[in-house]
Amino acid sequence: MFKFKNIINILIILSFSHSLYAKKIVIKMATLAPEGTEWHGLLVELGQEWKKATNGDVRLRIYPGGVVGDERDMVRKIRIGQIHGAAITTEGMTEVNQYFTAFNYPLLFQDYDDVDFVRNQLNDELYNESEKNGFKLLTMVDVGWVYWFSTDPVYTPSDLKRTKIWTWAGDYKAVQLYEENGFQPIPLTTLDILSGLQTGMINSLGLNTMYALAQQIFGIADNMLDMKWGNLTGAIVVDMRVWNKLKPEYQKLMLNISKNIGKRFQDKNRYGSDDAVNVMKKYGLKVNKPSSEQLTEWYDLIEKMDESFRGSFITTDAYDRLMEIKQLMKARK
Repeated sequence: MFKFKNIINILIILSFSHSLYAKKIVIKMATLAPEGTEWHGLLVELGQEWKKATNGDVRLRIYPGGVVGDERDMVRKIRIGQIHGAAITTEGMTEVNQYFTAFNYPLLFQDYDDVDFVRNQLNDELYNESEKNGFKLLTMVDVGWVYWFSTDPVYTPSDLKRTKIWTWAGDYKAVQLYEENGFQPIPLTTLDILSGLQTGMINSLGLNTMYALAQQIFGIADNMLDMKWGNLTGAIVVDMRVWNKLKPEYQKLMLNISKNIGKRFQDKNRYGSDDAVNVMKKYGLKVNKPSSEQLTEWYDLIEKMDESFRGSFITTDAYDRLMEIKQLMKARK
């Protein structure tokens, strides 16, 4: 009788522990990437591989082209459970984890060695802090360099101050930062960029070249300053509440798949920025190279803006850590 009761108890425990994990789940994932782009293709492949590895128990439903809203909207909707994940850039990831602001810091990176160095130095903070804040970070990839595009040529900070700069809608810190330093920021959603350029509401914007090409923005903002303003890092995240419903063996498989697909994407597309610029040049884009004196003006500007960054645009802890890494970068060159 005693043995029989023990067996029953064990079966109950096993049954209960098994029920903790969802048998089948559909992960709703949003992105700004339009259908047909490389970034959207990565998600399609990811969904196919997840479905195969989990015998159909985990499926990915993709909401492309910003139909869910801008990246900040995506993060907010993940938090309230309307969607379960997103493929977003540093713009959205700074809402998840302030250490991602490192990739928005102007003129920090000059090549991909710099990007890899900073990413390796911040690896623990990028992954662990995201998880603490309720987001499972599955992979990170380069989306490309950010350059200034404008309707009229821009060579110096003074030139840029005469323009109306597009900023992400809802990014009040960026608006404050620009205004404090004499610029004219105009917040708009990404869906309103083209109409904003057409009506003259904005006439300059910092953009990744592949996005500028895919959305035909260079057709109006047909000047590009040949200066790497920042690095746009992409990330795929899933709500931890959903992630924890998955069987541990599925988590391991899906994480490995995400990292492998991310690495293949990066290896293939890391230099897509250059390809995009060459295509746009064929269709009228003017690439304006600043002189060494003009470049010095930009570096002087960033040095003056440093006080504005700490504790406002970037949290104190993240800023201080980034400055440590910046010194290490200088020492290695």
